[in-house]
Amino acid sequence: MPRVFISDKLEPAGVELLRQAGLEIDDRPGLTGPALQAALQQADGVIIRSGTRLTAPLLENAGKLRVVVRAGVGVDNIDVPAATRRGIVVMNTPGGNTVSTAEQTLALLFALARHTPEADASLKQGRWERGRLTGTQLAGKTL
Repeated sequence: MPRVFISDKLEPAGVELLRQAGLEIDDRPGLTGPALQAALQQADGVIIRSGTRLTAPLLENAGKLRVVVRAGVGVDNIDVPAATRRGIVVMNTPGGNTVSTAEQTLALLFALARHTPEADASLKQGRWERGRLTGTQLAGKTL
């Protein structure tokens, strides 16, 4: 059974999908140094996000590792040339965060339209500037 090391936090539902696919999962986010190296040496694949940096020394001593999956858009935290030299496939999931990005965009639009960041800062300073920070009412409007 292929062993997959998960080095950064993934949603539990995603980890469960991997288990259901018949993969042996080593889910230990946050490892560094020798502990990270040891986990990589035992893995056929690794799933990372932004928190793990896979350098040439880590990849060159990664035992049977055959695939690195970046759960996200870029691969700037992976030494791709070092992985390629070892025959390790590097891939990413560029569309995986589309819903989260859309939700965050809407939240920011609402916050800006209603001056939420400024109102929050004002309240924390002990001021209530209702007239200045009401913002734009959104009913009947298009943002």
